[in-house]
Amino acid sequence: ISLKFALVSLDPYTLTWFRFAFAAVVLGVWLGARGELAALRSQPLRIWGLLLLAGAMLIGNYVFYLLGLTLTTPANAQLLIQAAPLLLALGAIAVFGERYNRWQWLGLALTVVGLLMFFSEQLTRVEVGASQYRYGAAWILLGALVWAIYGLAQKQLLLRLRSPVVLWVIYVFAVIALAPWARLDAFSALQLGAWIAVLYCALNTLAAYGAFAEALEHMEASRVSAILALSPLMTYLSSLLAH
Repeated sequence: ISLKFALVSLDPYTLTWFRFAFAAVVLGVWLGARGELAALRSQPLRIWGLLLLAGAMLIGNYVFYLLGLTLTTPANAQLLIQAAPLLLALGAIAVFGERYNRWQWLGLALTVVGLLMFFSEQLTRVEVGASQYRYGAAWILLGALVWAIYGLAQKQLLLRLRSPVVLWVIYVFAVIALAPWARLDAFSALQLGAWIAVLYCALNTLAAYGAFAEALEHMEASRVSAILALSPLMTYLSSLLAH
């Protein structure tokens, strides 16, 4: 909901750049004070390649989701992005060999059927702007796919580095990669309400992805994805209440 409000004043690239820049500065100061950044000096080339892959995928997730959000509602976006934890669960099974019992497979199948039914039902209801809705849904589903790849890369990186260090490298990479598209002059025109929304989105990057990375450090990726499925439901319900 805050993203939808912030997008009135900022384009997706500038908003994403600010979120990563804010997180990089705050997390970098904290890690630097604790001397934890020194762990990066001894990492092999393979780990740096994984860090760049994770960074590229997270950038894609942020930007693709915002592009989709400009074409559809927060409620629709949050239900469609539920494909992300579903893809992460499937990826964890394929890449890390994590196991599901029959009830978990049933839950996974019901999630797939539910998403397909929701998308189909929405298309029948949307008469004006149906093409716009499809484009928005496509961007969000693409964002879900790259987020799942990011999650798998993050899980692998946690074997060598602590989660805050991994996130800091990803944030710095994202700031550099998105800098050419960031319109810094747009911040001078922000009103108080827009600033509150933008700052909340930036704080959310620190809190949400920090918590996600910590969860991956202590749980199987497939279990984390199941818990994350609650997030879109909560946002969908709050979006309905807001209307």
